[in-house]
Amino acid sequence: MTTTASPADTLTRDALAVLQPGFTGTTAPDWLLRRLGEGLASVGLFGRNIASPEQLAALTAQLRVEREDVLVAIDEEGGDVTRLEVRAGSSYPGNHALGAVDDTALTREVAHALGRRLAECGVTFDWAPSADINSDPANPVIGVRSFGADADLAARHTAAYVTGLQSAGVAACTKHFPGHGDTAVDSHHALPRIDADADVLRSRELVPFRAAIEAGTRAVMSAHILVPALDPDRPATLSRRILTGLLREELGYDGLIVTDGMEMNAIAGTYGIERGSVLALAAGADAICVGGGLADEATVLRLRDALVAAVRSGDLPEERLADAAARVRALASWTVSARSGAAAAPVAASGEDIGLVAARRALTVTRPEQPYEPPSEAPYVAALTPVANIAVGEETPWGVGAELGRLLPGTETGGFSGEDAGAAALAAAGRRRVVAVVRDEHRHPWMARALDTLLAARPDTVVVEMGVPQAPPRGALHIATHGAARVCGLAAAEVIAGG
Repeated sequence: MTTTASPADTLTRDALAVLQPGFTGTTAPDWLLRRLGEGLASVGLFGRNIASPEQLAALTAQLRVEREDVLVAIDEEGGDVTRLEVRAGSSYPGNHALGAVDDTALTREVAHALGRRLAECGVTFDWAPSADINSDPANPVIGVRSFGADADLAARHTAAYVTGLQSAGVAACTKHFPGHGDTAVDSHHALPRIDADADVLRSRELVPFRAAIEAGTRAVMSAHILVPALDPDRPATLSRRILTGLLREELGYDGLIVTDGMEMNAIAGTYGIERGSVLALAAGADAICVGGGLADEATVLRLRDALVAAVRSGDLPEERLADAAARVRALASWTVSARSGAAAAPVAASGEDIGLVAARRALTVTRPEQPYEPPSEAPYVAALTPVANIAVGEETPWGVGAELGRLLPGTETGGFSGEDAGAAALAAAGRRRVVAVVRDEHRHPWMARALDTLLAARPDTVVVEMGVPQAPPRGALHIATHGAARVCGLAAAEVIAGG
């Protein structure tokens, strides 16, 4: 006797299938395992879920007991935005460093190495790479997450990253469509607006996305941004003109479309996550990412019920929900075969860790006319510390202090911010050589003044710039790392110590 699911059961399973929720803890809670059995097809992981590679592998294995093809997603860009190494800093430089080197073979190799590490832990879906062009250097949320400000450079490295990551059996999710680079507002906090005209957008912002599509990216993530030239009424995540008209029809993309986190204030603060999720699916999105801040069963049930209710009221066509769920399941199926194929493929031998190799190559070192003399004794590292953006998080360490301390034992580090930062750093350093570490000095006037104070009093100060390099080189030595990953700090420390 053959049994078939009732229409109500099918509708509920489809509503669960399109959700990508997070959760708290380093083991899967019972509610999550139950929902996987009821149709949930994806789970999102964040730094709070990861303690070690062994623990992460055990967690993903636990999920696969309930659903063998579950999409296990993570926000792992390498560089400043890392979840695998959230408490130590990434072993791989981020996009801006790779763009500075401008060697697509290196970008592909770094992405492949990162993908292999994810795959070994059971992760199958990475919300990366960022294809945003850093059109506005003052952008508070993209910055070093971008390959650069040139469209063609960003395009060739986006394609290389997608190819490298997916060759390791991990689905790439190119973001944030149609481009989050020309904004001065962080969509975690409010709704950004891009006022470029359509011709500029097509010749600039869309170029890397076209390259990603040609490279076969398995997913594209939408941006919570208002782009009046494309749709004057709704942000991209909720816009049928942008997701269906532009991405699907004009650009010919046929893979999965996933939203950025629906709990971000650009959507939650204007539409609410339930209505926002319904509108996103109606516009053409296939998967709803939620869980960076809202990570509980109640949120999953609220969204499931809102989608079911929207179908029954006619606000969301049932066939649109079914199509979205089918796309999620198709990607889940692809990851099963891709993991098997990647596991059987040989791993290229490398004499050195590819992340450190890339970080060293990404350095821009400006030396003064006088020969540089490394510190003869342990220096003092003055970290001029801005507030981290939400995508990076507060708990990921950055700077050169820890790595320099391993090379020059006795090195001390202090963090300083605000108008008295320069004077406070000088007082703390005493007579020791100062290494000033800055991050996006051009966005923080107090930081530029603090650096001027340090250099006026101590011209032999070494300056390490770890954000988008905009500061004029000055001091005894100026090192631009193009990112704040752990390996970027190590590469800079080697130069400071005389390497």
